[in-house]
Amino acid sequence: MSIQRKTKSLKAVQNYFDNRSAAVSVVELVGFFKDEMNKATVYRILSRMESEGLIHSFSGMDGLTWYASCKGCSSKEHYDQHPHFQCKKCGRMECLEVNLSIPKIKNRKIDSEIVLFVGECNNCLS
Repeated sequence: MSIQRKTKSLKAVQNYFDNRSAAVSVVELVGFFKDEMNKATVYRILSRMESEGLIHSFSGMDGLTWYASCKGCSSKEHYDQHPHFQCKKCGRMECLEVNLSIPKIKNRKIDSEIVLFVGECNNCLS
């Protein structure tokens, strides 16, 4: 990791991601840290962590931005081209570890894609 200056706020957000496996919405993050830092600080830290390849962001079915930890990414390249799943009952968001083949499109360079599956998670099906 190349983040040079680790503030107390940055460490708190990093620790939050280190201790969760599911993705988290920006609304949930801002609410969780409301007593420790303001909304602008949370957004600034998220942007910094994403540019360093520590987390990735994507949109959910409600238009909210969600964040999840990266695996093997760096500040030079993100390898987070994978689909996500959002439960329409409980709202849980997950990164799916499945390979999808993104087609090459003539005369276009694809930098990213968003694939979101919406349905019911295993807990809500029971």
